[in-house]
Amino acid sequence: MFRTALRNVLAHKARLLMTVLAVMLGVAFVSGTLVFTNTISDALQNSSAKGFDHVDVAVEAEYRDASGDRVGKRHELTQDLVDDSAAVPGAASAIGVVRGFTAVADKDGKLIGDGFQSQGGNYWGTKDPRYPLVEGRAPSGEGEVLIDSETAKRTGYGVGDTVRLSVDGPVLAPEVTGVFTTDDGNVAAGGSLALFDTATAQKLFGKPGVYDEIDVKAAEGTSQTALKAALDKALPGDVVETTTGAELADEQAEIIASSMSGLKQGLLVFAGIALFVGTFIIANTFTMLVAQRTKELALLRAVGASRRQVTRSVLIEAFVVGTVAAVTGLVAGIGIGAGLRSLIGSLGATVPDGPLVVSPGTIGTALAVGVLVTMLAAWLPGRRAAKIPPVAAMSSVHAQATTRSLVLRNTLGALFSAAGVAVVLAATRMDGSDGQAPMGLGAVLLIIGVFILTPLLSRPLIAAASPVMRIFGVSGKLARQNSVRNPRRTAATASALMIGLTLITGMTVMAGSLQQAIDKMASASIRADYVVSMANGNQLSPDVAEKLDAADGVTATSPLRNAASRIDGETEYLTGVTGATIGELTDLPVADGAFEVGGGRVVVDDDTAERHGWRAGSTFTVSYEDGAKDRLTVAGVYQANEMMRGIMVDNVVLTPHLSDPVDMQVMVRTEDGASAAAKDRLEEALGDNPAIRVQDKEDISNDIAQMFTLMLNLLYGLLAMAVIVAVLGVINTLAMSVFERSQEIGMLRAIGLERGGVKRMVRLESLVISLFGGVLGIGLGVFFGWAAGELLGTRMATYELVLPWARMGVFLLLAAAVGVLAALWPARRAARLNMLAAIKSE
Repeated sequence: MFRTALRNVLAHKARLLMTVLAVMLGVAFVSGTLVFTNTISDALQNSSAKGFDHVDVAVEAEYRDASGDRVGKRHELTQDLVDDSAAVPGAASAIGVVRGFTAVADKDGKLIGDGFQSQGGNYWGTKDPRYPLVEGRAPSGEGEVLIDSETAKRTGYGVGDTVRLSVDGPVLAPEVTGVFTTDDGNVAAGGSLALFDTATAQKLFGKPGVYDEIDVKAAEGTSQTALKAALDKALPGDVVETTTGAELADEQAEIIASSMSGLKQGLLVFAGIALFVGTFIIANTFTMLVAQRTKELALLRAVGASRRQVTRSVLIEAFVVGTVAAVTGLVAGIGIGAGLRSLIGSLGATVPDGPLVVSPGTIGTALAVGVLVTMLAAWLPGRRAAKIPPVAAMSSVHAQATTRSLVLRNTLGALFSAAGVAVVLAATRMDGSDGQAPMGLGAVLLIIGVFILTPLLSRPLIAAASPVMRIFGVSGKLARQNSVRNPRRTAATASALMIGLTLITGMTVMAGSLQQAIDKMASASIRADYVVSMANGNQLSPDVAEKLDAADGVTATSPLRNAASRIDGETEYLTGVTGATIGELTDLPVADGAFEVGGGRVVVDDDTAERHGWRAGSTFTVSYEDGAKDRLTVAGVYQANEMMRGIMVDNVVLTPHLSDPVDMQVMVRTEDGASAAAKDRLEEALGDNPAIRVQDKEDISNDIAQMFTLMLNLLYGLLAMAVIVAVLGVINTLAMSVFERSQEIGMLRAIGLERGGVKRMVRLESLVISLFGGVLGIGLGVFFGWAAGELLGTRMATYELVLPWARMGVFLLLAAAVGVLAALWPARRAARLNMLAAIKSE
């Protein structure tokens, strides 16, 4: 039986090629994902670990928990604690660390790095062991700065040059006094690092005399754990906490691994979809191969082969095919992993250098996935073949499915579909987070149910195309009849395309609806002409609001200032605003009272008001950051949205209680409204700072649209793998169908059907099957998009369903193109069949 199985594999090389390709693509996606993410993760971890070479123990400030009327905040690390740490037995030195965001502009005025990759810090003394100087000297005073060597190479800055940078808004222009090297992972990933002297860094990033961390170096012969124990004994435990350098490196490695796991899981989901789609092709292929060999299998049964041996022979074939596909897929996946790494480099997102990581786990996973998927998909056809009695197989009595099996299949499909629809509909009535899991379960049940019912659905849906098919005469009629001749095969082929289009359509519907909802939200809640913020979302200096207020043409401004407070024993965040102007800069629907902010009068969003039981006229006591208390009155309750929410307090009342007031953004209104000239004036008033964004409503919408477009394009690219596998499935099905119908095609040619007519018949059959899958996929996608939107609508009042008719039309055309392209080779093969040889074939 083993030799027979191997001979069957070798005898059907061409037929099994499509199966090998389908499995190979899925395995390549899986192994490529694992190679890529493992390589990036390993490079980042190695680079990060180097950054802790100069840290044996890190001393950080403990967080003072909020309790009663006390607002929670961190204790302060002072110079005394640095001195105490350096004096601990076993300590060689102690360095006070200050760090924060620093946006550096290149010589063309463009921002270097992106967000978290643009960092700043302090250079300790005149010779900091963390940052060896390659040229120049240490900085001294506010007008001097050091830059890292990678930034110097990329920008061309050198000692003596003036560099434009920003910490929290205002533009600074210090002189570069030196260039240093660093193992900082952010720099290796394409960011920048700017260093100031300690006093300047403290002033820019925090508070004079206060550090963010103290790094202690152990004396020779002292271990990290021993030094940590000594520091724990010497320093106040309620003020600081200590961590060894090894623990920090491990924590950082876990953070990197965790951040990469999200990307890995997302990519593996799409790889799983491709493999899932591939199972239809495998099952189809083995079903047809087994059907073609029924007499051969019956003869084996007649000469003594058992049912298990017949099933085992089919599984051996699947094992050989799966092994070949898995090995080739693994090799292709390694190439994909290397290609993805190069791709992110070409897109500007550089990563530290490091070797390509092909772990034993990756190899084992790729081989296991390829072999198991193939064998599982082939098991049912093999089992079905083994159950056929030898006499029935010889006379082909088994060819048609029994009425009982069809009824059972349709009943099962109806139950799954009904359960799926019921669960999805129930989930739409739940709260956003509570309904996610049930909706996912319902979607899976519905897809399974529709897949089971696809043979039943194929007849009426394909019959609907009859009027169009008549246009093509005999070829059209034959194509329609052929497409419903074997409903199970048609269903499996169409389902592969259906799954891909379901996901693509659903995501497109959701993205378009969300985009419109956010556009409506922005236009409905903001009257301001411009919103000013940091490019990376960091906080702004109060100086920004002052400069904007003094700019030409500005009629009203209001900074939005965030501050923690304690109300009724809970931590609540207050939003400081300019009470006199906030009403003309926003347009928030008031549910109760009036929108008035000033003195002790505040406005509260409806969610917060409901939680505390407030209404217009209610009063409450607030404890500010400095411990002072105040009695505030609710003037009005407004409807919150994703852009505006919280307790709005006049900055005149709030700011005196803040030790370090900073703004989240500044809203601006100009006398002539939004215009290019007005925007230029505002940017000029801020020193043409590349780290600051001046956005009108259209810019905000475009930013959001760009995000959705990028996400959709990425998803389309990933789902293209499933579509490619679906194309292979259509080709495979048609090729097998042509082989099975060789005698029939020969007879048609003999009675006058031309080669062009044969080609047309096969192409139309492929087109009908593909459009059938496309219609099912788009229909399911719209339903899932609507359901997910209903779930989102519980949290977003402006959400409403938007059907992207144009894109859905494109998707349907895509399905048609899949059908046309997939039929090229099978149609050509059918047309070239020799009439006499085909008629003689069995």
